[in-house]
Amino acid sequence: MGSLAQLARRSLLTGLRAFSTAAEGKPAGGMCFELSPEQKEIKELARKFTREEIIPVAAEYDRTMEYPWPVIKKAWSLGLTNCTIPKHCGGVEMGCMDVCIISEEMAYGCSSMKTVIEGSSLGQAPLVLAGTKEQQKKFLGRLVEEPLIAAYCVTEPGTGSDVNGVKTRAEKKGDEYIINGEKMWITGGGEANWYFVLARTHSDPKCPAAKAFTGFIVERDTPGVTPGRKEINMGQRCSDTRGIKFEDVRVPKENVLLGEGAGFKIAMGAFDKTRPGVASGATGLAQRALDEATKYALERKTFGVPIAHHQAIAFMLADMAMNIETARLAWQMAAWQTDNGIRNSYMSSIAKAHAADMANKCVSDAVQIFGGVGFNSEYPVEKLMRDAKVYQIYEGTSQIQRLVISRHIIDAAKQKA
Repeated sequence: MGSLAQLARRSLLTGLRAFSTAAEGKPAGGMCFELSPEQKEIKELARKFTREEIIPVAAEYDRTMEYPWPVIKKAWSLGLTNCTIPKHCGGVEMGCMDVCIISEEMAYGCSSMKTVIEGSSLGQAPLVLAGTKEQQKKFLGRLVEEPLIAAYCVTEPGTGSDVNGVKTRAEKKGDEYIINGEKMWITGGGEANWYFVLARTHSDPKCPAAKAFTGFIVERDTPGVTPGRKEINMGQRCSDTRGIKFEDVRVPKENVLLGEGAGFKIAMGAFDKTRPGVASGATGLAQRALDEATKYALERKTFGVPIAHHQAIAFMLADMAMNIETARLAWQMAAWQTDNGIRNSYMSSIAKAHAADMANKCVSDAVQIFGGVGFNSEYPVEKLMRDAKVYQIYEGTSQIQRLVISRHIIDAAKQKA
């Protein structure tokens, strides 16, 4: 297996080729949905890793709920982690499209392991977006040097999607900030080397979110940082999800991102970068559901023919395919916008919401096609159904995505009026 870093160094393109050229024997201008040669190699590398390292052990890790460090280390050695880390930190600085290609392939094998392997990118995103070169080198550089992960600490027990309701506070004392509060549902919370933490720094509770919060990088081993117990979740069970308490945690001012009051903008900007990857993961899971359902429908016979030949089943497969292909186009568009410097809040929310909702519909239909055995844990679609649900919840619920989308529609209408 070749290294992803080697592929990335050869690549001159990120994202889909939006415009093809006459020199390549294709019409100049217009849209092209073909991956570049380098992206095809990246896709094949991720697919090979998924087939050889993820699929064979996915069911066992789901059963034991152990954190899959052996798989993480293999992915790290191939360069399949930390893909967006800047080159000056030793990273390959890949585009969003390239990362999404990897995410879809990994989620096809196990979306839980995909979350474990790629989830660190959410913790890294604020630093990639707003960190100084010194901050990036210090914290992102160590993730390149050894297989470590980062975590994103924003959600709290009583806030969820209401980020403006975050109660964790940070008070400036000399050259330090003292952080007190509690975070919840933190992916990688017990395994991370460091955290991005959003805390309120403005004393006025009526202060708008755009000025009230500050983003910090907090070392895991800082006194006062206490991860809670691992949560036992319905799906994606080998992913590490915990609450984290911060009690009089001292953080040097050098660990502030961009400046006091910039935290909310950074935290939301990180989602714009990572939601296309979540959408591609949901698409990969749905593709696995379709493949498993199709295979079973060709093997299982009723009334003397494979059930795939019955219109009721055939139409279910067709609907699954339509939903998957449109979700794939949506995340590709969102990723393309990211790589071309276009604000993608609207499109990334569409991609995330559509992919999450359609993945849950696809796995439900896959279980239905399997019938009684689909309800049994010995068959793969049962795990797919459990794993799919969280796509409608984490990194912004499907309802929050609709709120973002509707606001864009309303704002655009007002501008036209």
